[in-house]
Amino acid sequence: MELIRGIHNILPEHHGCVLTIGNFDGIHRGHAEVIRNLISKAHHFQLPATLMTFEPQPQELFKGDSAPARLSLLRDKIRLLDELDIDRLLCINFTASFANQPAHEFIEELLVKKLGVKYLVVGDDFCFGKGREGNFDMLVAAGKEFGFTVVSTQSFLVGTQRVSSTLVRQQLQLGNLEQARRLLGHPFIMSGKVAHGQKIGRTIGFPTANIALKRKVVPVRGVFAVKLYWQDSDIYEGVANIGYRPTVQGQVCQLEVHLLDFSGDLYGKRVEVELVAKIRDEQPFESLDALKKQILNDANEAKALFSFDAS
Repeated sequence: MELIRGIHNILPEHHGCVLTIGNFDGIHRGHAEVIRNLISKAHHFQLPATLMTFEPQPQELFKGDSAPARLSLLRDKIRLLDELDIDRLLCINFTASFANQPAHEFIEELLVKKLGVKYLVVGDDFCFGKGREGNFDMLVAAGKEFGFTVVSTQSFLVGTQRVSSTLVRQQLQLGNLEQARRLLGHPFIMSGKVAHGQKIGRTIGFPTANIALKRKVVPVRGVFAVKLYWQDSDIYEGVANIGYRPTVQGQVCQLEVHLLDFSGDLYGKRVEVELVAKIRDEQPFESLDALKKQILNDANEAKALFSFDAS
């Protein structure tokens, strides 16, 4: 998959494509169905299957901390899209100036002149341009004028269900990891670099890998049984806390993982943490000793869950 970062990196040889546009947050089964159709059309037209997405996601620019929790960071999105055999990924820096360009300019300058779109798939609620004046009907009219077909993602269902990122977020917030996995078509994974923390876990006998969550809003909170791995590593089982660590007055939401059977140095490694099952909500404890007892209970519950899965 070719990654094109920014409109300024669109070259003359990128002219001519079948295209889909959207956040594609989480790359769930509904997205996969859209992409399968896009690739089929790409083969038909003998053109590259191209996906346009935005960074940050538009609502993160417009709503800040009130934006919906992001399911996948750009790095994770790129990995998942690569597995689906998209030919090109165009990632546009979503700025106020880009959001405020006239809708006709987005169509004529970007879609027609630069990308030479032949077949376009978008949500029927897709809005774009200054004042959100651009919409699905405008794209259909432009398609007739400039010679490209416009199709709505409404047509693509998984069974009888329209899978959405909102639906996945709801299941994650409820702690329904297995249902979220079914909707996604793959495990829910959070990734990041292991950094130095306060090392409080080490003092109570439960050293943790601290992973910064570079998100405005985190989609899950609580204590989970997890699997952790990195490139070319074994898979390690563990227990993780995602939250603000109220017992030690934490100020930033972060991911801390205690591995059940591991000794070694993970600092600086980029790891992936697969959430397997929710154990409980995050809660404050009166003392570090009380926290230690609870972590021991959490670790035993995680071990029991993994033993059950293996049997």
